[in-house]
Amino acid sequence: MLETTRPRAATEPARTTPPARTAAPRATGLRCLVIDDRPADLATLAALLHAHPAVGHVATAPTARAALQTLRTDRFDVAFVETALGDLDGVALAWALKRLADPPEIIFVTHSPDRAAEAFDLGALDYVTKPSCHKRLGEALRRAVRVRPAPVAEKAPPKPPVVTRAAPDPHEEVIPVSLGGSTKLVRRSAIRWVQAQGDYVRLHTAEGSYLIRAGMAALADSWRPAGLVRIHRSYLVQLRYVTAVREEGPGQFVVDVAGRQLPVSRRQATKLRGWLLDKAPANRLH
Repeated sequence: MLETTRPRAATEPARTTPPARTAAPRATGLRCLVIDDRPADLATLAALLHAHPAVGHVATAPTARAALQTLRTDRFDVAFVETALGDLDGVALAWALKRLADPPEIIFVTHSPDRAAEAFDLGALDYVTKPSCHKRLGEALRRAVRVRPAPVAEKAPPKPPVVTRAAPDPHEEVIPVSLGGSTKLVRRSAIRWVQAQGDYVRLHTAEGSYLIRAGMAALADSWRPAGLVRIHRSYLVQLRYVTAVREEGPGQFVVDVAGRQLPVSRRQATKLRGWLLDKAPANRLH
C-alpha cells in the first residue's frame, strides 16, 4: 500500500498563501509541482504521481501565489494545474509560468471540461478532467517524458559541489494580478499602500492599482516583515514611502504616502510614529 503524507487540516486565514509542500524525492524521475486549491484533490493527485515510476519528486502548492514563490527557488519539469484556482485563474497562471526562464511543461488536471482549447493554445501538454485515474494520468506523464526525459541515475554519482546560493529577498515576492485577458506580476516591494475593498484589496504602486482577492487581516500579518504595516482597518502602508504623520484634529490622524493622505486610526498612530523613528527625520513627525 502506498503511504502518503496527508496535508494538515488547518483553517486558512482569509486566502493567505500557505507554503508549498514537498514529498520525499527519488533518485531519478520527473520533478512535478501540483497546483490545486482543493485539499482532497491536491492530496489525491500528489499520491497518484508519487506512485508512478516516471516521477521522482512531487511538490504541492494550494494557491497560484504559493506556486510562484516555490518556482523562484526550485525548478520543475511538469506543473499540474487546476483551471479554477481561488486567487488566480489557472490558465492565466500557466501563461505566467511560460514566461519563466526555465518553465515547466503544463498539464491541466481540472473539473472544468470546457477550457481545453485555451489550454492547448498556450502549449499545454495535456488536459485531464477529474476525477483522474492511473491510466489517464499515465498517458499525460508519457507525453511529459517524451518532451522532457528524466535524468538517468549513475551507479556511483559524484558528490555534488557545495554551492552557496543567496537567499531570496522576501521583499521581492511577486503577486499575480489579472488584467483583462493577461496576467501581470507585481513586486511586493513596489506596493506603496493597500486599501481594503470588501472581499478584495487594491494594491497601489507607482504604475497603477490592482485588485486582488485577499483578506486585509491576513496580508497585515504576512506582509509586516516586508515593511507594510496596518494604519487603519482599511489601509496598509509601506513605511519607506511615508513622508509625514499629522494630527489634523482632535483624535484625527493622517499619513502622507507618495503624495496621498490616508487615514490613521488613533490606536495605530502611536505605533506608526514609533515604527518611523529610526527611518524618518524628526521634522516628518508633526
